[in-house]
Amino acid sequence: MAFVPLLCIISLFTLTVLSEPTLTAQLDYGTFQGAYSAEHNISYWMKIPFAAPPTGENRFRAPQPPIAIQNGTYNSTQPYDFCPQRTVNGTEDCLYLGLYGRPWTTGQTLKPVVVVFYGGAFIQGGGSFTIPPAGYPVLNVSSQNDFIFVYPNYRVNAFGFLPGREIADDRNSDLNPGLLDQQAALRWTNKYISQFGGDPKNVSIWGQSAGAGSVVAQVIANGGNTQPRLFSKALASSPFWPKTYHYDSPEAQSIYDRFAELAGCTGPDSLKCLKSVDVQTLRDASLQISASHTYNTSSYTWAPVIDGDFLREPLTTATSRGAVNIDHEFGMYNLHEGENFIPPGFQNSTGAGSPPFNSSQTSFKNWLKGYLPGLTTEDLNEAKHLYPPSGTAEELTYNTTYIRAGLIYRDTVLACPALWMARASRNTSYLGEYVISPAKHGDDTKYWNRPNPIQQTDPLIYQGYAGAFASFFQTGDPNAHKLTDESQPGVPELGETGEQFVVRAEGFGNEGIGTLERRCAFWTGVGGEIADLRL
Repeated sequence: MAFVPLLCIISLFTLTVLSEPTLTAQLDYGTFQGAYSAEHNISYWMKIPFAAPPTGENRFRAPQPPIAIQNGTYNSTQPYDFCPQRTVNGTEDCLYLGLYGRPWTTGQTLKPVVVVFYGGAFIQGGGSFTIPPAGYPVLNVSSQNDFIFVYPNYRVNAFGFLPGREIADDRNSDLNPGLLDQQAALRWTNKYISQFGGDPKNVSIWGQSAGAGSVVAQVIANGGNTQPRLFSKALASSPFWPKTYHYDSPEAQSIYDRFAELAGCTGPDSLKCLKSVDVQTLRDASLQISASHTYNTSSYTWAPVIDGDFLREPLTTATSRGAVNIDHEFGMYNLHEGENFIPPGFQNSTGAGSPPFNSSQTSFKNWLKGYLPGLTTEDLNEAKHLYPPSGTAEELTYNTTYIRAGLIYRDTVLACPALWMARASRNTSYLGEYVISPAKHGDDTKYWNRPNPIQQTDPLIYQGYAGAFASFFQTGDPNAHKLTDESQPGVPELGETGEQFVVRAEGFGNEGIGTLERRCAFWTGVGGEIADLRL
C-alpha cells in the first residue's frame, strides 16, 4: 500500500465514524471518563489507578489492588505525577496508567495493544503523556495499523529496586517492586483492556533504554512461564540491562546497608525505619547511592536483582534455555550508544572525570577491570583481543580508546541483550542496528517517539523505521505492512537469514552479524565466572 500521511487520513476517519466513540469505561472498581481529540483523532484516558498507592506499609511492597472509586465517575483526562525521582519531584501515590488509540465503539473488533515502559536507567522517568502522546508517530505512520497504547508508571530508584536480605525476609516487602508494578499493569491490561477496545490476546510490550530493560525483565519473568500469558510480542529498543546481582550478594547487600545509613535508619529495625521516614530523605539517599558507582563497577546502581521468584536466573541463562514469555521478538541497538555510559575522559590524553580516566591503554585496562572485576586475567585478555585498540565493528572502523570501551559497554548492556532475547524467541525474531550519525543512545527515538519535523523532512526513514515497528505491533511481522518500496529491503528474519536490519541515513540494509555473535557468545560464556555480576 502506498504511504498516505495520516494528517490527510484524519479527515476521512472523522467522516466514517458513524457512532459516538466509547469514552466511558465501566470497570469493577470504578467508572472512568475519557476524552476525544479531533485534531489527532484519538480517544484517550490519561489517568487510571491500576494499584493502591504504595505508601506507608506498602512502601517497598508489591502493588496492591486498586482502591474502589466511591464518588462517581473518575476524571481520567488529567495527567499524573512521576514516582519519586532523583531530586525533588514525584510522589509515592503514582501507580496510574494512561492509554489512547483511534476511536472505538462497543461492538467493534478489538484492537492489538502495546504496553510501553519508559526509560531512565531505572532511576527516573514517568508514564504520563500529553497530547499528542508518546508513540503517536508509530500509530500515525499509516492507516494500515490500528492499535491501543498503554503507558503505566512504575517505581524507580530505591523505591522500586532496593535489594537486601531485610527486604526478602519481610512479609510486607518485596524485591523488584518496580518490575512487579509493570506486571500489575500487564495484568490490569489483560483484565480490563477490552473495555477500551483492546484485545487482551494480542498484546505487545515495548520500551527504550531502561524501558527496554523492563521488557527484558518481563520476557524472562517467572522462569519464562508467566500465567496467564500477558503478551506475545516484545520490542526492545536499546535494552539497558546492567549487571544483575543476587539480592543478598555482598554488592547488593552493601547497597541496602549504605542506603539505610544515609537515611538515618541503621540498626535491627532499619526496614521499619525506612518505611516511616519522609520521601525526601529517601530520595536524597537514593541519589547519593546512584552517584557513588558512576564509571567504576557500574554506570548506575539501581537495577533489577535476581530474587529467586520473579527473576529466577540471569538473562544469559534464561535465554540459553529458551525460558522466555514471547513468541515474536524485535530488538534494536545503536552503533555508538555505549559511549553514553563510559568515562568521557577516554576522549582526552589528560585525565578527566571522577574517578579520572584518559585515552591511554593503562586507563582502559583499569576501567575494564573495575567494570568487570570478576573476570580472570585470561578472560580479560580475551576481551581485549575481541575488542582490540584498532578494529572494526558492524558499520565502523575505529582506533580510539573511547570507541573501544564504548563497544564493550554497548555489547554487554545493550546490544547482546537484544540479540539474546531475539535468539530465544519461540517463533520469529528480528534484530536491527541504527547507524545514522551520531547513533548515540536515544538518537533513533526522533523517528518514532514524539512528532517532530524530521518525520516530514525524512519520510523514507520515518516510514521504513516507524512503519516496521507499527507492522510488528499489529501483526508480529515488521514486513507485513511494509511502507517503503521495493528499492528498500525489509527486516530480515534473524533465525532464517542470520542478518540484521540496518538503518542508515541513505536508506536500509540487511547485514550479517557474525562479529556481534562472536562477541556476545564470549560474554555468554564468561557470565557464570563473574561472581554476582552475572551479565
